[in-house]
Amino acid sequence: MNQEFWNQRYASEEFAYGLYPNVLLKRLIEKMPSGKILFPAEGEGRNAVFCATRGWDVSAFDITTSGKQKSEILALKNNVEIKYTVNSFVDSNYPENHFDVIALIFSHLPDEIRQKSFRRIIPFLKPGGILIVIGFSNAQLGKKSGGPKELNMLFSDDVLREDFNQLHSMEVETCDMEIDEGPYHQGLASLIQFTAIK
Repeated sequence: MNQEFWNQRYASEEFAYGLYPNVLLKRLIEKMPSGKILFPAEGEGRNAVFCATRGWDVSAFDITTSGKQKSEILALKNNVEIKYTVNSFVDSNYPENHFDVIALIFSHLPDEIRQKSFRRIIPFLKPGGILIVIGFSNAQLGKKSGGPKELNMLFSDDVLREDFNQLHSMEVETCDMEIDEGPYHQGLASLIQFTAIK
C-alpha cells in the first residue's frame, strides 16, 4: 500500500475512518495532562484534531497530500490548529527530545520497513515521554472489520517489544471490540494497545 493508494483512499469527501478519535486512544489521552504530541502516519487527522481540542500542541505527518487536506478541513471545523507535514517516516525531522507523547494509531507497515521506520521517531520523544501504539493484532487476520490482509503487517506483543526494545515500562493489552470508524473500520476487531516510556 503506497502513497498513490492512500492518496486515492483519502481523496473522497467522506472521511475513510470517520471524524472521531479511536476509542482506546481517547481513553488514554483523557487521563493525561496536555503537552506536545506527534502523530506519524496520521491520515485524515481525526486523532490529531481530537487532541488539539483538548489543548495539546499537535504535530502530525503522513505521505499523502489528500490526508493533509482532509486534516486541515477537520481542524478548521473544530476551531483548532495542527502542524501537519507531508513526509515519510524516513524523511520526518523534528527536534530531539521534543514530544511528550508519540502516538502510532493503525500505523501498519510492511515487515521489512516497519522496525526502521518506527525507530526513526524515537529520538523525537522526550526522556520520560510515552509511546502509544494502537492497531490490529495478529488475531485480526481473516476478520472483515478492517486492517492489513498480510500477517507480517499486523502487530503482536513480541513484535512491538522488539521494535521498541530501547524503551522501558512496556505494557501490552489485547482485546476484541466492536469498532465504528468510518466505512473501512466496521465490526468486531482484534486490537492491541502498547505503551512504553523512553
